[in-house]
Amino acid sequence: MRTILLAIGFISVVFGVVGIFLPVLPTTPFLLLAAAAFLRSSDKAYQWLINHPYLGNYVRNYYSGKGIPRKAKITAITMVWLTLGLSIHFVIKVLAVRILLACIGAGVTVYLLSLPTYTPDS
Repeated sequence: MRTILLAIGFISVVFGVVGIFLPVLPTTPFLLLAAAAFLRSSDKAYQWLINHPYLGNYVRNYYSGKGIPRKAKITAITMVWLTLGLSIHFVIKVLAVRILLACIGAGVTVYLLSLPTYTPDS
């Protein structure tokens, strides 16, 4: 399990770094996933991430309650509804599963909107 969590953590870091440069890929959620995976698998990797001079800011701002950047919120919500919408419309045929996916999407959206929006000035 430790190896799987480490792999998830490092893959999430890669996606998070790519998300810095691609507007359709959210950085903060991937770095938070990496931090959670590292926290449960490797203290050394976790310390590396949260103390990283650039990437660590995303994780520390979230954990300290400062929130996540507006761009990350918009991108994450857009990607949630884009993927869920395509799945609901083209893939899932069972009405109950469609409703469940829509409820999950609504819950994720409400959660992301309830988080503070981090601005460097705050």
